[in-house]
Amino acid sequence: MTSFVEAMGFGDWLKDKDEPSGGEIERKFQAEASSDFTEPEPEPEHSAEDNTETSSEPAEEPTSSSQTSEETSSSGSQLGIQELMDKRAKLEEAIDYVGLLIKNLKDKRTKLVKNIEDELVDIGNLKEKLTKINQFISEEKQGLEDLSAKRSRAEKDADEVGSIVYNMRDRIAEIDKIVADEANRIKSFKESRSSSS
Repeated sequence: MTSFVEAMGFGDWLKDKDEPSGGEIERKFQAEASSDFTEPEPEPEHSAEDNTETSSEPAEEPTSSSQTSEETSSSGSQLGIQELMDKRAKLEEAIDYVGLLIKNLKDKRTKLVKNIEDELVDIGNLKEKLTKINQFISEEKQGLEDLSAKRSRAEKDADEVGSIVYNMRDRIAEIDKIVADEANRIKSFKESRSSSS
């Protein structure tokens, strides 16, 4: 049990105390330790030198444990910072990617606006052409209506002229008949006078 106390590093701590009751404290601590722990069975084929090395090596464990703890803490701190730096780098990459997406969207929007403006210009030109075509069609329609009216008036005039011509022909035929009758009468009169003389 004394070796266990020394192995845990408490033996030197108790011996270094300046209090007069240091031995009593050591014995009391050893008694409490013996009541709580059972002394391990001695391993076979171990010499006294092995026991000395075994008892001396654990005495250095607190120092190595503290160094390991510090290294672990330092490593953990470094790992935490590294993870944070990695996260920051990933966030920067994500922000750059989002910025690139925004730039692409702006470029697409600018191109779309330009295309729409070009389409508006083209549609405006087409609308102007359609307006002119509509105006031309209206003028042509009005011209056709005027021509139709003139044709109707010409047909009416032609019908009137035809009626006049027919009337004149009938009148001429009547006059011709009258003239022929008078000629026949004169001829008959002359023949009758010749025969009587």
